Amino acid sequence: MEESELLRIKQRFGIIGNSDRLNHAIAVAAQVAPTDMSVLITGESGSGKESFSKIIHHLSPRKHNQFIAINCGSIPEGTIDSELFGHEKGSFTGAHEARKGYFEVTNGGTIFLDEIGEMPLGTQARLLRVLENGEFIKVGSSKVLKTDVRVVAATNINLQQSVENGKFREDLYYRLSTVPIYVPPLRERGEDVELLFRKFASDFAEKYHVKPVSLTDDAKAVLMNYRFPGNIRQLKNLVEQISVLSTDDKTITGEKLREYLPPEPNSLPALYKKESEASGISERDLLYKVLFDMKKDMNDLKKFVLEALQTEGPNHQIIKEHSELFEDIDKAVEQPQGPSSPVLLNIDHSDNDSYEETDEDVQDIPHETEEDESLSLEKKEKELIIKALKKNNNKRKYAARDLGISERTLYRKIKQYELEEL
Repeated sequence: MEESELLRIKQRFGIIGNSDRLNHAIAVAAQVAPTDMSVLITGESGSGKESFSKIIHHLSPRKHNQFIAINCGSIPEGTIDSELFGHEKGSFTGAHEARKGYFEVTNGGTIFLDEIGEMPLGTQARLLRVLENGEFIKVGSSKVLKTDVRVVAATNINLQQSVENGKFREDLYYRLSTVPIYVPPLRERGEDVELLFRKFASDFAEKYHVKPVSLTDDAKAVLMNYRFPGNIRQLKNLVEQISVLSTDDKTITGEKLREYLPPEPNSLPALYKKESEASGISERDLLYKVLFDMKKDMNDLKKFVLEALQTEGPNHQIIKEHSELFEDIDKAVEQPQGPSSPVLLNIDHSDNDSYEETDEDVQDIPHETEEDESLSLEKKEKELIIKALKKNNNKRKYAARDLGISERTLYRKIKQYELEEL
C-alpha cells in the first residue's frame, strides 16, 4: 500500500503511530475490506481492535448500511441467542412481544463480535450456520430466516488453545479466521507511545482548558520502558490523570511520572488456582496424575540409559564420561535383576566410625514392574474420567473441558475403558 493511502486511512479513523506492525495491520484491513470475507482480529485488550473493524466496514461496499459492535462477554448466556437472532412472543418468560435480533436488523451491513471467545458453545453453532448459509432461526420459532451480514470478530485470548480445551468450536474458528489481523500491543510499537502521549495531552488540555503536559528526556525513557498491560486505554487514562492533577508544573520528570504509573504485573509464575475445587476433581487426584506422569518419564529415561550402556555408540560414550551421574544404573547393568528381585537400598556410612552394620540397615524395596505401573496409571486415569462424567451428568464436552483434554480424546478413552454405559 502506498504511504499516502496509509496516511489517509490513519487520519480518517484517528489512528496514531508509524510502527511497521501497525502499518501492516492497517494495510491488511484495507485490502480485505472490499470483499465479504470473514475477518478475525486478535490482540490484547485495549490495543484498538474495534478501530480495525470500522476500517473494514467503512472501506467496503456495505459502508452505507448499518454497523453494530457487540461485546459477547457482556451479554448473559441465557439471553445472547435472543439478542443476536431475535425471539418470538411467549418463547420464554418475559418475552411479551416478538423481537428482531442483530442479525436481522443489520441485514446488508456488518456485525463486529468483540470477545468472540466468550460466546457460549450453543450460540457458536448458530453463528456457524449464519456464516455458512446465511440462515438463522429465532428463539421459539421454527421458521428459517435469511440474512446477508458480514461478520468481523475479535478476541484477546488464544482461540486455538480454547479449541483444544473444548471451549470453542474448531469449525467456527477456521470459518472466522479466513483473514487474520494481528493488532500489536503498545509495548511493541516503539516510539508510537510518545506520539500517543502527546496526542492525548493535547486533547485533554483542550478539554479541561489547561496547558498541555510535556515530558523531560528521563520521563520519555520511563514511558518507553513501561509495558502498559492495558495498552492504549491505559495510556489515555494515564495522560488524563496527569493533565488534571498536575496543576502547578506541566513538565513531567521521570520521578514524577513513576508516581502515576502503577506497578507492573509480576513476571513470576502465578500460583496455581484451585480450579479443582470448582470442577469436582480433587487436588489429590491431580497430584496423583502428575506423579504418575513423572514416574513414567523417569522409567523411560532409565530404559534409555540402560540400552545405551549395553550397546556401543555415541550415547554409550557420553554416559561413560559422566558415569557418576548414572552410578546406580551402571550397577544395575552389571547385576541385572529379574522382575521380582528386590532392589537394595545402599546407605553410605563411611563418615560414621562407630557404625556397625545390622540386618535392619538393609531394606528390601519391592520392584514394581512396568506392567504394574501402567495398570496403576490407567486405573487412576479411569477414575478421573468417571468423576468428570458423573459431575457433568455424562455431558462429554463439559467433562472433557474439566479434564483439560479434547472431546475426541475423551471419546477414545471412554471406549478404551468401556465406559459407554455410565
